[in-house]
Amino acid sequence: MSSRLEWLGSLPLEEAEAQLLTCCASRRWARKMVANRPYLGELGLEEAAVAGIRELEWPDIEEALAAHPRIGDRAEAVRSHGISQREAQWSSQEQSGTATASVEVLDELTARNIAYENRFGHVFLIRATGRSAGEMLAELHRRLHNSAADERETVRAELADITVLRIRKLLGLL
Repeated sequence: MSSRLEWLGSLPLEEAEAQLLTCCASRRWARKMVANRPYLGELGLEEAAVAGIRELEWPDIEEALAAHPRIGDRAEAVRSHGISQREAQWSSQEQSGTATASVEVLDELTARNIAYENRFGHVFLIRATGRSAGEMLAELHRRLHNSAADERETVRAELADITVLRIRKLLGLL
């Protein structure tokens, strides 16, 4: 067991929950993750995180989505989104593929984000790490044609991917 995993396991309940909420902003998910401590290894923690997201009701997913800014939002907009400094920093790093995007691509991302939000009622969520703005825009275009049920499953999978990445960051593994 890593010292960072031991650190997480030794935190008081409220502090452990606060730390995990920076990985996934669903209170139900964070409470369950804290209640199931200790985790014997990083892989066990990651598997529990994914399983916990699969078990969430849709309102819990929406709670988590509320902590995610739009893809392509500039740093100022992310900071004003009401999320922690750590989450804002992680989001900025994760969306670094948009940092060099042209104004035209960013404008198209904004327009498609709005269309997506109007269609599905929540922010477009994608694991942005390692993706260019063009790749994210193409995926946004594609997903606008999903059914509501298919899109919910896609969002749940993307949230799980993002959560695992953030857990790894929290533990200093990335």
